Amino acid sequence: MIDSKIMETTKSILKGFGNTYFSDKGTLKRNKVIEDLDAYTPMLMKALLANQLIHDTYTESIVIDDNSVEIFKLNQFIEMFMYKEYWQDSYTKFENKIGLTAGGKFIDESADVVLDFPFKDTVLKAGMTKEDQKDTDEPFLHETIAKAEIDQLLEPKVFVNATKYDKNGEHNVSNYSDQDNLIIKGNNLIALYSLKKRYAGKIKLIYLDPPYNTGSDSFKYNDKFNESTWLTFMKNRLEISKELLTDDGVIFVSIDRSEFAELKVLMDEVFENSYLGTMINVSTPNGRDYGSFAQTHDYIHVYAKSIDMVKTNTLDVSEDKFKLQDEISKFYLHPLFNSNSAFSKDNRPNLYYPFYISEREDKRGYRSVSVKKDTLHTIEVFPPKSKTDDTQFVWRWGRNKGQELGETELVGQQKSDGSFRIAQKMRPKKQIPRTILQDAKYSNRRGTEELQKLFDGKVFSFPKPENLLKTIIEIGSNTGDTVLDFHMGSATTQVVAMKMNRRFIGIEQMDYIKTVSVERLKKVIAGEQGGISKDVNWQGGGSFVYAELMEKNQGYLKDVQQAETTKQLEDVVNRMITGGADFDFRVDVEKVLQDPEYHAMSLADKKQLMVKVIDKNQLYYAYSEMEDRDVQDLMSESDIAFNKSFYGERDL
Repeated sequence: MIDSKIMETTKSILKGFGNTYFSDKGTLKRNKVIEDLDAYTPMLMKALLANQLIHDTYTESIVIDDNSVEIFKLNQFIEMFMYKEYWQDSYTKFENKIGLTAGGKFIDESADVVLDFPFKDTVLKAGMTKEDQKDTDEPFLHETIAKAEIDQLLEPKVFVNATKYDKNGEHNVSNYSDQDNLIIKGNNLIALYSLKKRYAGKIKLIYLDPPYNTGSDSFKYNDKFNESTWLTFMKNRLEISKELLTDDGVIFVSIDRSEFAELKVLMDEVFENSYLGTMINVSTPNGRDYGSFAQTHDYIHVYAKSIDMVKTNTLDVSEDKFKLQDEISKFYLHPLFNSNSAFSKDNRPNLYYPFYISEREDKRGYRSVSVKKDTLHTIEVFPPKSKTDDTQFVWRWGRNKGQELGETELVGQQKSDGSFRIAQKMRPKKQIPRTILQDAKYSNRRGTEELQKLFDGKVFSFPKPENLLKTIIEIGSNTGDTVLDFHMGSATTQVVAMKMNRRFIGIEQMDYIKTVSVERLKKVIAGEQGGISKDVNWQGGGSFVYAELMEKNQGYLKDVQQAETTKQLEDVVNRMITGGADFDFRVDVEKVLQDPEYHAMSLADKKQLMVKVIDKNQLYYAYSEMEDRDVQDLMSESDIAFNKSFYGERDL
């Protein structure tokens, strides 16, 4: 703990330099002091060392070649300005410095150097990717979390307000089964770890539309490490995602050019050697202005949990694709016959049926070929080995280079020597996914229109279109599989999963989960006919369970963020103290409130400090705390039963 007498003495010396080290309001300019100390500014050093208390405390005599030399312990002196005296230790060290350390000390404190990145978890309230509501209550929090605290932060949490929605309305629910769909309100990282015991290895497909870190979206940080913070934020969540996936599961992550390359490198590390591809979605055909180029597309990185176990599906080939082409080009020439050589009884001796070819050619020089003779319009290509004119000729269909082949037809083309090339045309029924999605049904505009029709106006920004999620879900899952999206937003993923008879889990922390996400799913249950409904013949039905992580410090955290005046903030802080809020054990909150510098702070700085001292490990009640009768008194009987059912325990 810093000696307050030394600090007051130092401040008294610094005041002798006028307004160099103090603001007009009398607040110490800590950064300026540290900067001048690092530069060994002569006048400052002379003034400090002239003081006997500072000299005796921060100098040390050492002997070099029989000569006594005084060393000023600069780093220790600087620490006094970096860490407020009401912190009980150097907890804030890792928030002020990131980089090379040895034995817990930075390289300017030690000669042994190793590369060290402290484990940092980012707690981000934003659930939607690019939500642009200006009045949203959205605190962005990222703090150093000591390794010893990780288990406490991520242990399973209590659920409350469990409600089931179905065609008969909403009902309190006291049990949970693997057949239920689930929507969770709460921090997504914490909620994911609450799912781990029940769902590890059971999620077939994960789709994410996270913050893109564009500089203007919902991922905003007031530090120098925005990109590394974003990558750490993603890494925390991708690692638990991998644990939740089935061995043959896949994950799709949407991103734009801002973090496209960085995200791929990160996912290469988390999902080792399991990269499947990157889809390009022409989401904004007219383009977004990025200066030199109009950006017309986003990316979707696709990875398997295990490249050896992954199972993906082919896609139906749309009839619309062929309506734009002429009659002959809607088929592919199948290599069952060699269309580059003459077709004769010598090179196909195993075929017994006679072939007849039309006398008429289409505009590309193709003639239809049949095993049925039409005396008016066909000629025999060669005589049969065995006369079986009345037998229908049936060709096999199968897989060819990622295609499932359906309808077939024989065609012939006459060569200059009078012989014919004969090949089999096959229309593909299915094909492996293509990397470019450029149909208008995949555009952002389509998603916006779908949601506006449902709610009779704009209620959400940049929702993904249902057809995009339909394609993704078709590729990565089958009927009955479980689909997860923990940046749920307006619930497009969950809506499409319900219409396609998949089970789903969604997680969202923003308050619009009740007014947009849940309401949209209720409309789907009622049979709404927007989006993909007509394509999949959706008639309504289904159900889902909604539950919230039980707020503890999270409630206080929101109150601090929403305070608009100093008086409102003071009321919240006093309520936190009297209500037994959990503060960081290294902080004396009473001393914070008595500090003159705290009173001189702006409202924004005071709020930031209060956010810092709230214990983030206690944002929500842990399931283990349900043993406490005081916690149970805050819950309904049905919620207590729901938690026991969800975590698979009859009694605690």
